[in-house]
Amino acid sequence: MKKSGGRSLSSALKRIILLIVFVILLAFLVSIFLITDNERRQYCVRESESVLMTLSDSIRSNIQSYAELSRLIMTDDKLVEYLRAPESEIDLGRINDARYAVMDILNVKEGVDTVIIIRNDRILFSTNRFSYKFDLERLGGTEWDQDIRDARGRAVVSMNANGVAAKPDNQPMVTIGRAIYDLYTQKQLGTLFMNISSAVFERMLGSLRADNICILGEDGTFLAGNRQVLSYGPQALDIHGITHRDIVVEGRRMLLSGTEIDGLPIVVLCVTPYGTAGTPYRILTVLIVMMLFFVLVVFGMGTYITKHFTRPVYELSARMEHNKQSGDLRKIDLDMPYSELNMLKGDYNDMIDHVNDLISTVIEKEQTLQRAEMRVLQEQIKPHFLYNSIETISFLALDAGADRVYDALETLGSFYRNFLSKGDREIRLEQEIRIVQDYLSLQKLRYGDVLEDAYDISPDAASFIVPKLILQPLVENSIYHGIRLKGEKGLIRISAAMEDDVLHLTVRDTGVGMTGEQIEKALSPNREQGDSDTGSFGLWGTIERIRIYCNKEDVVSIESEPGEYTEIRLTITRGG
Repeated sequence: MKKSGGRSLSSALKRIILLIVFVILLAFLVSIFLITDNERRQYCVRESESVLMTLSDSIRSNIQSYAELSRLIMTDDKLVEYLRAPESEIDLGRINDARYAVMDILNVKEGVDTVIIIRNDRILFSTNRFSYKFDLERLGGTEWDQDIRDARGRAVVSMNANGVAAKPDNQPMVTIGRAIYDLYTQKQLGTLFMNISSAVFERMLGSLRADNICILGEDGTFLAGNRQVLSYGPQALDIHGITHRDIVVEGRRMLLSGTEIDGLPIVVLCVTPYGTAGTPYRILTVLIVMMLFFVLVVFGMGTYITKHFTRPVYELSARMEHNKQSGDLRKIDLDMPYSELNMLKGDYNDMIDHVNDLISTVIEKEQTLQRAEMRVLQEQIKPHFLYNSIETISFLALDAGADRVYDALETLGSFYRNFLSKGDREIRLEQEIRIVQDYLSLQKLRYGDVLEDAYDISPDAASFIVPKLILQPLVENSIYHGIRLKGEKGLIRISAAMEDDVLHLTVRDTGVGMTGEQIEKALSPNREQGDSDTGSFGLWGTIERIRIYCNKEDVVSIESEPGEYTEIRLTITRGG
């Protein structure tokens, strides 16, 4: 086995055992102090948390009741009528009707300092209008009610009416804001602010008979309670849930506790002095017994660990090192005394199997990649051979004076060059149009003046990316199953236009047309590939390709009148 430069595990265990005995003795003395101090602190924590949770629940319940009251106000008929009225019809009488209606609702509950109603045109009134000053410049902006508009009618609790209204003495207020909507049109008619008096919070503290509590806004502004507590926080606390911190006041150790009420911009602070309550005398007795017990156990465990764990680990490590040096990834066959060591041996053996599997997989993938690269090279050779052959024949025809043969070969070469498109599966529509034009030029050499073609392609549609070879099968279908069967001169018209980032592509021919049954079979997604009743598998195959590319069924429609025309309309979305 390879020896390491460090100390052996056995000698290290002996030193650790002696160190543990010393640490246990030291820990005993430290534990007495820490546990006693912790128990006293936990007692204060429990007392503080009980008060904070009770007060938080009371505040949350009261805010909820005021939120429900605001819901009643925003649905009052007089108020809604005032908010719906045009600006030209707003007068003192209509405002007073709305104000008195709101005040009638407020009579059922105490503690509301004022209710402010602001129309969308910034006309406003307040139930306590002489006790507030309004920031008209802020009202003229768009940010003061953003949080309320985002809430879509739900109650939003904030401080000081979002800065649009304040008391002359700048006394902070908890505000419930709502966006008022028309029940019929669901359009916002205005904004409601309900300021809650600080007397509500003072009454809550009075019911708890606590003089060591302070209620603050989330920005640190004082709302109610013992103002002296404000000097201890909330800058002294990073409040998330219920948070505690030790402080010293006039040489006396105290516990500062605070909580941020969920969903509300309100913080509650509580200062609790440490006392003698909670001293854990029973725990101290248990510690002494445990200390004696642990000293005996540590010496026994040291001997046991050396015999039953250290030696087997050495043996297992030696086998692993042998595998490493030999380079032969074999499993370890060694009896271990415990299941955990057997598990370690099994994990190592599993890793050996996995590494061998990975090596086999990598070799197989490398072979597959090489075969694929060879196939790509072969496929690249084929089109180049075709291009070169056509070009050679073209020059021979030109030298011989066979101009029409030369033109035909040039067209054929252009067709296949665009047809293959360097192996691309998707091309621009203008490239697809060139393929069709070359194809029709070749067909005209065969059928003469029987065929005419026309194009109406909008400039923005020309660069649209489409699956390659979706038009040529449709044009081929128009020739062989439409115009040729009719026995007279025919026209194929291709149109393309963009609408809302969607390509609308149309192929229309003046052939024999299609029956309703033929159209239904062509559009059926359940048609078997061997079914050729429609007379053109290319038409059905092209439709299926477009459906797969666009990932939806409704991409093709066919309109036809037997004996007159057939029009195929494609709808292709960008990017498939």
